[in-house]
Amino acid sequence: MDFKSIIRDIPDFPQKGIIFRDITPLLAHPQGLTAIIQGFQTKFAELNIDIDAVIGIESRGFILGAPLAMQLGASFIPVRKPKKLPSAVFRVEYALEYGTDTLEIHQDAIGVGKRVIIIDDVIATGGTAAATAKLVEQTGAKLVGYGFLIELDFLNGRKALPEVPIVSLVNY
Repeated sequence: MDFKSIIRDIPDFPQKGIIFRDITPLLAHPQGLTAIIQGFQTKFAELNIDIDAVIGIESRGFILGAPLAMQLGASFIPVRKPKKLPSAVFRVEYALEYGTDTLEIHQDAIGVGKRVIIIDDVIATGGTAAATAKLVEQTGAKLVGYGFLIELDFLNGRKALPEVPIVSLVNY
């Protein structure tokens, strides 16, 4: 499936000069989500990575991560914005271009030494994905890879991430 032909470009969103890559037409396509999950599954199989859990970053990482976890026979773990998880959490605050943001994960979400991948829809500057890696570290789990539907190459987000395999299905 040619993902790029289905992903919609929205100019000047959320601000002037930005081209937003809208994945909702791809998700709405009858075979879109299946093709995305199969793409991730194939790429991670090629890397021969054992995966115990898939972490999805709120919120589009949930859409992609949960079905991937099912296909891999792995656990699905949500990473959320503050005050959305009901039990004890690990928390990380990280810098954005325009301020800071915070992510949380349940302290008991992943067992020590479990092998996890982090899934999200887009990697831009890498800040959110790097912050999520810090949460994984706090749990005692082992980060073994990242998966992104879209990678914005010109922003060099990979440079902000730990040295683990990175799977991207579409590059701009």
